Amino acid sequence: MSARLFALDSLQTFDELEHSALGVAESLRERGVTPATRVMLKAGNSAAYVTTLLALMHVGASIVLVDQQENAAETQRVCNQAGVKISLVDEDAPLVTDGPHTLLYELLVAGASQATRDPELRVDPWCELPDGLIMYSSGSTGVPKGVVKNGGRFLKNLQRNADQVGHHSGDVLMPMLPFSHQYGLSMVLIAWLVRCSLVVAPYRRIDRALRMAGQCGVTVTDGTPSTYQSILNIVKRNPRYGLDLAGVRMFCSGAAPLGSTLSEDYVAWFGLPLLDSYGSTELGNLAFATPENPVGCGRALPGHELRILDDEGNALPAGQTGEIVMHCPDMMAGYLAADGSLEPAEQGWRHTGDFGYLDENDNLFVVGRKFAVHRKGHTLYPEIIEHKVTEALCPVKIIALPDERRGCQLAFFVEDPLGHDGRHWRTRIAEVLPEFERPDRIRVVDRFPLNRNGKPDKKRMTELALAESASSPKAG
Repeated sequence: MSARLFALDSLQTFDELEHSALGVAESLRERGVTPATRVMLKAGNSAAYVTTLLALMHVGASIVLVDQQENAAETQRVCNQAGVKISLVDEDAPLVTDGPHTLLYELLVAGASQATRDPELRVDPWCELPDGLIMYSSGSTGVPKGVVKNGGRFLKNLQRNADQVGHHSGDVLMPMLPFSHQYGLSMVLIAWLVRCSLVVAPYRRIDRALRMAGQCGVTVTDGTPSTYQSILNIVKRNPRYGLDLAGVRMFCSGAAPLGSTLSEDYVAWFGLPLLDSYGSTELGNLAFATPENPVGCGRALPGHELRILDDEGNALPAGQTGEIVMHCPDMMAGYLAADGSLEPAEQGWRHTGDFGYLDENDNLFVVGRKFAVHRKGHTLYPEIIEHKVTEALCPVKIIALPDERRGCQLAFFVEDPLGHDGRHWRTRIAEVLPEFERPDRIRVVDRFPLNRNGKPDKKRMTELALAESASSPKAG
């Protein structure tokens, strides 16, 4: 069976999809889009999104991807910085205040009546652009940065990814992720490269996505750990939803650290582990667990090299935690400067700012961000503390608040759908951590707040912790 694109309102083969993209490409040219024109694509997941993406690649545009939910002010800042000439948007997306914009459905309608000059979809000119893709980081640690990527390198990275994980033409992929971010976009274009089927699922309505999985014969799912937790919660409440996942051969996870307990739950319920992965917007997709090697985040992709270094730059042996340092042939070209030009990134070995370790078989285990705080005479890494508590007890996120006397306070957010109080968790945590790593404050939540990319939203947790600190001397 030929590869197909399944959406809530359409079903088409990839040949039909590419034919539509050629018509949209002609419509884009009529609107003044030429090779290297900066074009913003800001829309939710849809068949129209995939069609427009391929059309922009065919024209050779420099594609500026913006999350569909991004507010108008930040969207305007991105457009100004990147020098966007035209914006392609959803009707319900917060629109920019200046500059021309076109709704996706108008573009598709116009493209349907176009006579196409090209016999087939080709992306060679786009692959040559140093700025074929401009993607924005989540901004979880500050103002979002424009990450500039060469199209050819990006596709090469995805081919390495597909080869290691084992995607093939018989697969039906269902990414429950926004297509405007690294992980979701990767799965869309892997489906196109491998010529396997793709399901555009309503990933914010997990119950509906599960029904689509069953109806479309999904074989591979991709999502964040929080999405997989939601799936498990739904299946536990109503086991019939589990039948919709009967054809899945790989549950793939990424974008945030994966706890071992959740993966073990999937083995118990579905007979398959969650396959973890590691990557970043800047460096691309880097390491993957596979059905043959479902250990940690698996090994680095072919052509990539990985080291674990201590603070002095010395390589650490298996089992010891240090900073993950990668040599990535497919990494970004650089960052977007204030004037829209490219600030080239030094190529070769790159410090990731993430903590992790390797086992004796070179499988990578990611612990968290390399972010140090000083407290009571100790240098602490909050995400290593999070990892210890999460592995031993339950999911925890830590916010470090300034404290002149002690250096900082540690506010623990504990994810506990059963609703045990802070006193209960303070006692349990004391069994795992030494005194100098224990919480000053504990806030128990049913579920961590999430950002648009499905990651725990530490910005929001910081706001909550600061507000609680200002209103009371001590909590939990």
